[in-house]
Amino acid sequence: MTDQEYMKLALELAEKARGHTSPNPLVGCVIVSPEGEIVGRGYHHKAGQPHAEINAMADAGDKVKGATAYVTLEPCSHYGRTGPCCEALIKAGIKKVVAAADDPNPKVAGRGFARLREAGVEVVRGVLAKEAYRQNEVFMHWMTTGRPFIAMKYAMTLDGKIATVVGDSKWISNEKSRTYTHYLRSIYDAILVGKHTVLNDDPSLTVRLVEGKNPLRIVLDSQCQIPLDRKVFQDGQADTLLVTGPKADKEKVAALEKLPRVKVLTVPETDGQLDLGVLLDTLGKQEITSVLVEGGSEVHGSFLDQQLVDRVYVFVAPCLIGGRNNLTAVGGEGAEVMDERVTLSEVQIKTFDTDVLITGVIERG
Repeated sequence: MTDQEYMKLALELAEKARGHTSPNPLVGCVIVSPEGEIVGRGYHHKAGQPHAEINAMADAGDKVKGATAYVTLEPCSHYGRTGPCCEALIKAGIKKVVAAADDPNPKVAGRGFARLREAGVEVVRGVLAKEAYRQNEVFMHWMTTGRPFIAMKYAMTLDGKIATVVGDSKWISNEKSRTYTHYLRSIYDAILVGKHTVLNDDPSLTVRLVEGKNPLRIVLDSQCQIPLDRKVFQDGQADTLLVTGPKADKEKVAALEKLPRVKVLTVPETDGQLDLGVLLDTLGKQEITSVLVEGGSEVHGSFLDQQLVDRVYVFVAPCLIGGRNNLTAVGGEGAEVMDERVTLSEVQIKTFDTDVLITGVIERG
């Protein structure tokens, strides 16, 4: 097998933990003997638990010495919730480390490779680097910007509508699409909606159709107008963060803060809108590494206008509802000329019976 083939196996191992490692990255490791035999496999299961290299070496047992470790991310060199993997690899007698991506964490950032080389371990970098960076797009973004990775998701008709003029949107997408949406919720740290979504739909914003953790529920309501009886405040199934502005009713804020699993965050307003940049900075400091934005239209528009979206998931259903006043998928200011349009790259297309999912990352200039 080639280095690329061993690394592909390591990437597949890392993927098994998607949705469980935050705020840590996804990492997989394969241990290969000098004869080319895979003797150990491991991946990082959850933050605070052993890293991929440790699990792979445990799997390899007494066959570690003189072997090569294929790992999807630069081995850590610092003490965190666990000890440094570099030292464990060196102590075990690993002869060579082949890594896919460099770790942007300032506590690592090349120090892992330097420590390995210092101890006489051969280091090869950049094998399937593009695939490894994309796999950890959330961690890479959060670590380099301090802000959570933002994915925008919506379901629309063929004519680009997400609801009727009276707010009816159940259901545009089919059951399989909705199940996949719940999977997406399970792999992001938080889900964000605007007040109109809560007022019109009274959603739970939880994971019910698949196994997985419930995300933090974030609701934007600049004047704190949502009634206290809504599910996101009362069902106790997940934590809820109500984001409001400085003009919000103080008594209402106080009442919300008394509810179990509900917190209120007041952020400044800019041009009459909540300052999303301040919100994202705050979330990043709280180790919220990713947010799934589920609208509605004006929320989508605000995030796009401020160039805050990193990935888009769009479910397209084979139906049309027409109507110039029916709600389009993205509001806000939008582009004045085509040169200002938002373009996706690395586009992937999946089908869920008759629905089509288009996803891709936002191109940056």
